[in-house]
Amino acid sequence: MPLVTRKIKELSGISPATISDEILLSDEPLVLRGFVKDWPVVKAGLQSAEEALRYLSGFDKGASVTVTCGDADIRGHVSYAPDMSRPNVSRQNMLLETVFNKFHKHAGDAAPPLYYVASTPPEDCLPGLTRDNPLVLGDRQPLESIWIGNQSRIPAHYDLPDNIACVAVGRRRFTLFPPDQIENLYVGPLDMTPAGQPISIVDFYAPDFDRYPKYRAALEAAQTANLKPGDAIFIPSMWWHQVEGLESFNVLMNYWWRQSPAYMSPPVDALNHALLTLRDLPPAQKKAWQHIFNHYVFENSEETSAHIPARSRGVLGPVTDTMARRIRAYLLNRLNR
Repeated sequence: MPLVTRKIKELSGISPATISDEILLSDEPLVLRGFVKDWPVVKAGLQSAEEALRYLSGFDKGASVTVTCGDADIRGHVSYAPDMSRPNVSRQNMLLETVFNKFHKHAGDAAPPLYYVASTPPEDCLPGLTRDNPLVLGDRQPLESIWIGNQSRIPAHYDLPDNIACVAVGRRRFTLFPPDQIENLYVGPLDMTPAGQPISIVDFYAPDFDRYPKYRAALEAAQTANLKPGDAIFIPSMWWHQVEGLESFNVLMNYWWRQSPAYMSPPVDALNHALLTLRDLPPAQKKAWQHIFNHYVFENSEETSAHIPARSRGVLGPVTDTMARRIRAYLLNRLNR
């Protein structure tokens, strides 16, 4: 196992009622020990996996869910086939009751097949669960998701929103890498992903350093934590995180929110457009555009457009809802030409 010695900073005595903006605006990851220890689902899971399944089944109204499935030989590691022609998992629709039965059937297997209900709104599959296990984050209106599975390992990936992930049942191991480690993580395809986001293709537990030498630097920068039921972790926007479900039955509930207005488009849209328009330009032109992007985007300040009257700044002015619609309409018109 690669040695990751740096531990994620931990806080104790924080509850949903006392969490502060200082935590929710942190630029560093934080482990919140015992954060949701009073949730009924946590208490059920501490009795047994069977009791947790019974508790959750009480909210099931016959929902069908999308399940990530993998053969036993992948040992829960969501990645790619050896030739990288496809992911090593598939996605199937099943009744949630069927998924629960599979967890029970394979609970004692040393290497069970993977069954993973990922990033599903709890009100869609277990209506009433979040009312029984609430988390209010001030005036934020986060996107709520539930993750239910057996032993699994989701390689390092990033998410745009800030994130609080709460371990409800089972144990999870989180390994985080700062955003600047992207070049050391050997990220796979952007448009063929096993679970929606680009992932590191290096096997964390058996890294081939001859093939992926920079991965040593990523491990040196990594931070890790093992979370028990009732614990939570705050993951800042854009931090790469590997998430492992360590038990035969694991449940996690997470809450995503953005610090930017909803009318702002996801930056990945700009990345895809840049791949289309900028990446393959001649080097001198790419360098010129790098200066332009630095001037208008990455290093912009009040001085960038101070020489233009405010009424004439157009897209150089503040991005309001109205301006966002105007820019989006312009882009759609250009892309449809």
